[in-house]
Amino acid sequence: MEPIRIEELGKIYRKGLRQRKVVAVDDLSLAVSEGEIFGFLGPNGAGKSTTIKILCDLIRPTSGKAAIMGQKVIRPEARRHMGYLPENPSYYAFLSAWELLEFNGKIHGIAKATIRETGGKLLEMLDLMDAAGRPLRTYSKGMVQRAGIAAALIHEPQVLIFDEPMSGLDPIGRKLVMDLMLHLRARGKTVFFSTHILADVETICDRIGVIVEGKMVYKGAMEQVRASAIQHYSLVFSAPDAKLQGISWPGKVTPKKQADLYVLEVQPHLFEATLKLLLESSIEINRIEPKRQRLEDLFVYLARKP
Repeated sequence: MEPIRIEELGKIYRKGLRQRKVVAVDDLSLAVSEGEIFGFLGPNGAGKSTTIKILCDLIRPTSGKAAIMGQKVIRPEARRHMGYLPENPSYYAFLSAWELLEFNGKIHGIAKATIRETGGKLLEMLDLMDAAGRPLRTYSKGMVQRAGIAAALIHEPQVLIFDEPMSGLDPIGRKLVMDLMLHLRARGKTVFFSTHILADVETICDRIGVIVEGKMVYKGAMEQVRASAIQHYSLVFSAPDAKLQGISWPGKVTPKKQADLYVLEVQPHLFEATLKLLLESSIEINRIEPKRQRLEDLFVYLARKP
């Protein structure tokens, strides 16, 4: 049983006097495993927030189905297993962070002592303990964001769904939230979040999905993304000039001399054969450097695919 399962999900809006059809989500299928951090990527208007709102039963799909921990998202049982942070969290400004946690905890039927214990740990992890007694109206945007994350976690859900959780966070805040996500994964929790900050995705995600115009155009493990982003390898080695004469290099590329070393740039499909040739020729390899396409460039390429 996957903590999150989406099957052939579709959402169509009708806009304007002519009731023009706008497809927000188009035949989307996805399964997210237990103990996984899944990054949900896509340009503005791609359908990320719509998908998340369907998972949280804030809106209903036009077609298809979705489930949390094996329960249809329209059932209250599904939401008991879920913690949700909206893209722009808004709370009663007169509440303190402690009062917000108590409010959310009581909704979930949690005892006050448990709220204080769990809430204290969350506020410490998110560096909000010193400000926990102050009204939220005195908080910065990033502090409100972190307070919202704590509120989403107060009932210790199995599935965390965050819509742009890094929005408004400074580098320290982002590090706190990323560390919290890794902590949750280590405890077997499932984290599903949308973001535009690709450096964070590369740091913590196990898998990613890229959605464009409501369709999933890419889905795969982060390791696969890194491997597919390799453009070439630079093999740096030292050898006497005479030893290199007569060698037939795969792909007919030739090494270039830089100071006392040689540098050979090899395409990924020729890497194994070239490495084998160097080793069989008893050539001393100093280092191997994969040259990767930036994740931003790969994302732009995927986002522009028809």
